[in-house]
Amino acid sequence: MSKLTSEAKSFPQGIFEESATQLINLGAKAVTNDGRAYRYVKAGATALVAGKLYDGPASVANHTNIAVAAAAAAGAKSVTVTLGATAATADQYAGGVMVVNDANGEGYTYGIKSHPAADGSASLVITLNDDEAIEEALTTSSEVSLVSNQYNGAIIHAASETGIPVGVAVKDITAGYYGWVQTRGPVSALADASPAALGQQVDASTTTAGATTLGTVATSGVGYALAQQVSTEYNPVFLTID
Repeated sequence: MSKLTSEAKSFPQGIFEESATQLINLGAKAVTNDGRAYRYVKAGATALVAGKLYDGPASVANHTNIAVAAAAAAGAKSVTVTLGATAATADQYAGGVMVVNDANGEGYTYGIKSHPAADGSASLVITLNDDEAIEEALTTSSEVSLVSNQYNGAIIHAASETGIPVGVAVKDITAGYYGWVQTRGPVSALADASPAALGQQVDASTTTAGATTLGTVATSGVGYALAQQVSTEYNPVFLTID
């Protein structure tokens, strides 16, 4: 069983600071006295830019809905799966989760501690977090999906979504460095050519990388406009990502 911890704590890295080394758990949540919320992230291969919307790592289709290669009894600390045609790098999913999506054990979610690299279509041994173990036995009929830590390698929101929005950068962060993105409360956020009016829903843009847009039911909602937005400018948005 995963240990639960309180978010009521102080952190060694300020909201407007970046670090070449990881100082806080990825995904840790910080809240300012006025209620604005932030998540601790590692920047991906491209630097983060203040005011732009960022996603978690891209979902890998060939690591989703994959077969369990060997039965895992209740209490097991590792699970062997068979990847699809895409290779996995060592610890690509460390800090993420394994979701059991079909057959025996379906509905359970387990934290991933580590795993080696593996070629596409090969077997991969997933080691669970120290304080977790398989609750309901898995069989070779079971299917699982591997999900990255959404805060490990933030990438700019693309016009065609590859992941889910995790926050708006509040400062420029060097590629591969660690810092904070905002997830709730008022923030300066880039709008595309379809700005929202005061009070309207704001979504992730489907036309402009890193931007928000007038909300529709077809895209990820990220918040609400705090004023009449101006096209292609950075506008006040009340974020509701987390």
